[in-house]
Amino acid sequence: APVTGGACGAFQAFSLFVKAKEVPAAARCPAGGEGVRWRCCRLTFEELSGIHRHVALQHAGDIGQQAGLTEAGQQAGLTAKQAAAEVSPLSVPAPAGNADGLNGHSRGSPEISCTLPDTSHVSYDDLTSKVGEVLLYYCYCEVKDPEKLCAWQKALCQHLHLTGKVRVASEGINGTVGGSKVATNLYIEVMLSQPLFKDILCQEDFKSSAGGAHCFPDLRVGVFKEIVPMGIDPKIVSYKETGIHLSPQEFHREVEQYLSQASQGQSDTILLDCRNFYESKIGHFQGCLAPDIRKFSYFPSYVDENLELFKDKRVLMYCTGGIRCERGSAYLRSKAVCREVYQLKGGIHKYLEEFPDGFYRGKLFVFDDRYAICSNEDIISACRYCGTLWDQYKLCSSQHCRQLVLTCPSCHNKGLTACCSVCQEKELKVTSRASGQTLKEECECTRRRPRVPIEHVSQKTLDAGK
Repeated sequence: APVTGGACGAFQAFSLFVKAKEVPAAARCPAGGEGVRWRCCRLTFEELSGIHRHVALQHAGDIGQQAGLTEAGQQAGLTAKQAAAEVSPLSVPAPAGNADGLNGHSRGSPEISCTLPDTSHVSYDDLTSKVGEVLLYYCYCEVKDPEKLCAWQKALCQHLHLTGKVRVASEGINGTVGGSKVATNLYIEVMLSQPLFKDILCQEDFKSSAGGAHCFPDLRVGVFKEIVPMGIDPKIVSYKETGIHLSPQEFHREVEQYLSQASQGQSDTILLDCRNFYESKIGHFQGCLAPDIRKFSYFPSYVDENLELFKDKRVLMYCTGGIRCERGSAYLRSKAVCREVYQLKGGIHKYLEEFPDGFYRGKLFVFDDRYAICSNEDIISACRYCGTLWDQYKLCSSQHCRQLVLTCPSCHNKGLTACCSVCQEKELKVTSRASGQTLKEECECTRRRPRVPIEHVSQKTLDAGK
C-alpha cells in the first residue's frame, strides 16, 4: 500500500526527533567508545534500537505535536507503537501502568533495564573528583539473567568512573563502590529506577561513608552462586527464611535491655557478631559473642559445632551492612534450636548513623583500602608486638601472606611488620628467591587458629554479658 502523507510526516517526525538526540563526538565522555550515541531524559543509549524504543514509548505525544495535523498526529502514535514492537525490549522500562511494558511481566521476574545515566550536564572533573564517598548495599531478589545484570553493572560503573566490587547471582546483587559524590548519586538514582529492584531496593538501603574511587584498586564485577559467600546453596538455605529485622532504634533498645539483664545474671539473650575475627577485633558491640572465625563460609560450621550454646536463646545478630545476617540468621533458624532470632537492619553502618556513641565501641572494619571507619574515639585493640593500644591495620609485609596485622608506628619502625615470627622469617627468604615465586600461606597465625572454634562459655559468663 502506498504511504500516505500523514504517515510520511509521522515517520519523518519520528526520525527527526531521534536525530536530534544524537551526541556529537566532541561531547562524549573520554571513556566512551566509537560510534553514534544518543541522550534523552538523562539516559544514554548505545544502540539505535534502544533510543527507538525509548522515543516510541515515552515521546509519542511529542512526535504527534511535531507532525502537526490531527491525522498525522494519530499516525505518529501508530508509528511509535510500530517502532516499539520492532525494537528489542532491553533498553528502557515502560511507564508505570503500561500493560505493554515491563510491568506486564510477572512481578517476580521483570526485565533488566540496560540504560546508562545521562552525564552530559556533568563536567568530567566533577564526575571523577577524588572527594567522594563509598557506597555499600545489597538487594535480594530473583535474577533470571545474572550475566546480563553483570554486564550492565560493569558498563554502569565504568560509565560513572566508579571502582569497587559487585557480586551478582540468581539471588540478587551485593556491591560496594567508590567514586565522586556526583557519580554515586547518579548510581543510586539509576539503581532505584531499575525495574528488577522496584519495590525492593530503596534509598535507605545504601550505606555511605567518606571516601572515593581511590579506596579500591580497580573495578571487579562478576557472577557468583551467592552474593555473600556462606558456602551453602541458596536453594537450601534461602534469604526468604531470615530472622526478624530490627531498626537501629529497636536494636539499641534490645541491647540496652540485654546489658541491663546480663549485669543482674538474668539474661536469656546472646548478642552475636557474625563477622570475621579481624573485624570484631577492632570494634564490636559491648557484651557480644564474637566467633574467632576467619571467613563467613565457616559460620555454618561454627553454628553446627555450638548448637547447645544457642538452645532456647534469643539471638540478636549483627554484621557490617546486614547482608551476612540475612543468610546467617536463616541458617541459624533452620537448626530450630533458638527461641527467637533477630538481626540489625542495615547493620553496624546504619546503627552508627543514629548512635555514633552508642553500644558499639571502636572502629568499623570495611573491605577496602581504608580498612576501617570510625564514629567514636575508642580504641579497643592493641599492637601485636608491644601491646600499645592500636587499631590501624596493614597487610603483613611477607609476600606470601594476606593476613592483616596491627603494628604500632614504633614497632613498625623497628621492622616488625609481619603478622607473626614465621612470616617475618619467610619474608627474608622470599626476597632472595626468583621474582614472582610465592609460598603457600602457612604462617603461625593460620596454624594456631582452629578453623571452627568450639565455645567454652559458661552460663555465668553469658549472664554477665561478657
